[in-house]
Amino acid sequence: MHAVGHNPLTLLIVQFIVIIGVSRLIGRGARWLGQPLVIAEVLAGILLGPSLLGWVAPGAMEWLFPASSMSVLKMLSQVGLILFMFLIGLELDPKLLKGRGHASVVISHTSILVPFGLGAAAALWFYPRLSEPSVPFSSFVLFMGVAMSITAFPVLARILTERRLLTSKVGAMTITCAAVDDVTAWCLLAFVVSIVRASDLMHAGLTTLFAMLYIAFMLGVVRPFLSRLGARVANKEGLNQNGVALTLMMLLASSWATELIGIHALFGAFMMGAVIPKEGGLAQALAEKLEDVAVVLLLPLFFAFSGLRTEIGLLSTSDHWLMCGFIILLACVGKFGGSAVAARLTGMRWREAGAIGILMNTRGLMELIVLNLGLDLGVISPTLFTMMVVMALVTTFMTTPLLRIIYPPEEMARDQVSLTPVAPLAEAPPFTVLMCVSHEQAGAGMVTLGRALLGTPSPSSQLYALHLIRPTERASFHLRHDPEKASGNTLAPLLGRASSLGLEVRPLSFVSAEPGLDICRTAEAKQASLILLGWHKPLFSRTMLGGTVHEVMQEAGTDVAVLVDRGLENVRRVLVPFIGSSHDRAALGLARRLLQHSDAEVTVLHVTQPEGPREHSGARPLVEALFPEGSGRVHFKVVAHDSPEDAALEECRRGYDLVVAGVGAEWGLEDQLFGLRGERLLRDAPTSLLIVRHSASSPAAEATAATEAVPALTAGNAAS
Repeated sequence: MHAVGHNPLTLLIVQFIVIIGVSRLIGRGARWLGQPLVIAEVLAGILLGPSLLGWVAPGAMEWLFPASSMSVLKMLSQVGLILFMFLIGLELDPKLLKGRGHASVVISHTSILVPFGLGAAAALWFYPRLSEPSVPFSSFVLFMGVAMSITAFPVLARILTERRLLTSKVGAMTITCAAVDDVTAWCLLAFVVSIVRASDLMHAGLTTLFAMLYIAFMLGVVRPFLSRLGARVANKEGLNQNGVALTLMMLLASSWATELIGIHALFGAFMMGAVIPKEGGLAQALAEKLEDVAVVLLLPLFFAFSGLRTEIGLLSTSDHWLMCGFIILLACVGKFGGSAVAARLTGMRWREAGAIGILMNTRGLMELIVLNLGLDLGVISPTLFTMMVVMALVTTFMTTPLLRIIYPPEEMARDQVSLTPVAPLAEAPPFTVLMCVSHEQAGAGMVTLGRALLGTPSPSSQLYALHLIRPTERASFHLRHDPEKASGNTLAPLLGRASSLGLEVRPLSFVSAEPGLDICRTAEAKQASLILLGWHKPLFSRTMLGGTVHEVMQEAGTDVAVLVDRGLENVRRVLVPFIGSSHDRAALGLARRLLQHSDAEVTVLHVTQPEGPREHSGARPLVEALFPEGSGRVHFKVVAHDSPEDAALEECRRGYDLVVAGVGAEWGLEDQLFGLRGERLLRDAPTSLLIVRHSASSPAAEATAATEAVPALTAGNAAS
């Protein structure tokens, strides 16, 4: 092991393992808290640096990150940053910058000018306290203004998508303003870097001239060439290795050119990505090939390198912490206040304006890139660097919780999902079924059941098919992801079966990081009478009604049914095990709909204790109360058995198409997150099952009718 510290290759491999492992480990906790992964990666870098590891175990830090390895770590992190900035350029579709109207122009410019002005003004106070005398005042002022103006475009895109805001009014406005911010801030940063690097006014003028010539060359020569390359990618088999190699060489040449000019290699990488046409598939193909290597392998090295330069111990006095708090306050006032007030002045509601302000205040990784540039150039001191890193962490961390408070899910639903018109009071509300499809095998059976529940198509019935898509960590996923296209394969069997049955099904699809809650919100927005879930066993849970199913059953404001499809093609013979719980009565209500709208025959299995009555005299009151129009197709059985679950299993082996059972411990079915019960009815029944949970707030008329039938059943059994 002693040789590890003297072998650069083995040391680098160990550093990779530790950095990636710690980042992903902390990332699990960050995701659980609803935070973007960048928070975890920044924290991992700080924990591995002198702020924690160097303080707790300085020998371990010296062994893992000796001074001799810093140059290698820095160069690799710079390569990772070049690739990452190229990917950021790929994300910036010029369409985002067009056609958004006067409001986006006002908000985006205000969100740059106000924090820039505040940062520049604060530099008057910070300069004599936190800057070296050798740093020119003009460079310090310009850099502080740019550092305050940054918005984390990729982190913002992830948050907007995970909160289902990307296609909403707030999301569209925010992503437009962030795109303008990104372009403007990087141009400002390139200008500031050129000023800092230039030795005199003549050199600054030459740098600006060469930068303009470079941009003109990229737009006038490189972009048309890449358009032709993109057309070839779209028309042929795709992007091959020669195409990737050519693009990477052009990327490196662009970075080399801007570094040579004096505006930093990162601007060249960003510009190269920005000029690649977003049509034709070239941008998406490049992102898919490069993102995992850049984001998972190389970018964490940058966070570790930044963490090694961040020393919380430098903030050793109360004055330092007061300055740090002042920087955080100034950053929030500039970005949040400027964006929110501007949004309000353009006519948005305060909630919408507040949401835009909170989102624009997200800084994340982009702030770290700017800060590292400032530290490398000697514009800011290590102490100010640490304060600004803390500011970047705080402003990014506060985004998600503040967004939940100021712009809660109810506001999001109002902004994005149009409510189903409420029927007049004189008419019965339509029976609406929301079918939630997680995989393509579940769809066909759900449509078969939906057809039996609704009968022939009519204005009084509606079917929705909802497919939720799990978000990924890829930035390109968020801006160019088409939920309708992605859900096509999943919903295709369902829509095909619906077409053959003459049913109209309205497909819904969107990206969701909270599937259980989003199902409930969509059901409320669509005024669903029943949520129908397709069953699959959840991960990390022994119970079959756990995971998302459990969450929906707990949170839904309407009845929930889970279909365990074992080849359901017809609904003719239906079995309803019954004891008397509210969930059993909800199951009877659905059986009544099946009787009314299809040619099904319903058998009600009433299970009693062995010492209780076994006569059949309770059947007549139930049939007359609950199934008055179809008693010839209703059969009632009374069975005495010690185990209701065993009695139901014995009966369902008699050749039924569907068993409709209420959730309950008596049937071995409990909606719980984790459980140890065998759930034998679900596991051993040879036929398809529909597991029903009644919601106390459900407006379903069938459940009410079933409830009214219970006294008749009880009275009949008591009389016998």
